[in-house]
Amino acid sequence: MEFTCGQTVRLYDTDAAGFLFYGSQFRIAHAALEDFLAHLGLPIGVVLRERTTLFPVVHAEADYRAPLAAGDRLTVRVEVRALGERSFTIGYRFLLPDGREAGSVLTVHSALDTATGASCPLPEPVRAALAPYLAGPVQGEG
Repeated sequence: MEFTCGQTVRLYDTDAAGFLFYGSQFRIAHAALEDFLAHLGLPIGVVLRERTTLFPVVHAEADYRAPLAAGDRLTVRVEVRALGERSFTIGYRFLLPDGREAGSVLTVHSALDTATGASCPLPEPVRAALAPYLAGPVQGEG
């Protein structure tokens, strides 16, 4: 299963040439992540206020496949690529209105116990919320 949401390339997402600045792919992916978490019943504001377990990005990568400019509308497809004991991986595909893929992002999030600052197992409610969106079988550390 996957989650989809709409995003718009903003003027501040572009570089001096008028095209999407490479780092802005991560901003768009993060906005989609916040929409996805809210959809799962885990709105980012609640996660941050509770501050028992956080999910920092420990790895990120992106591919840029087509030029994007301010005002371009994208559909962002979000899916869980891996669900480990202490981490999860999210994949994002940026699709143009004609269905072509303009880019993709992958982020790996580790569970962090805020009391100790150490890695910890994913909380069961988070694991249960993510599991239906897993693109394949549950993997080990992801």
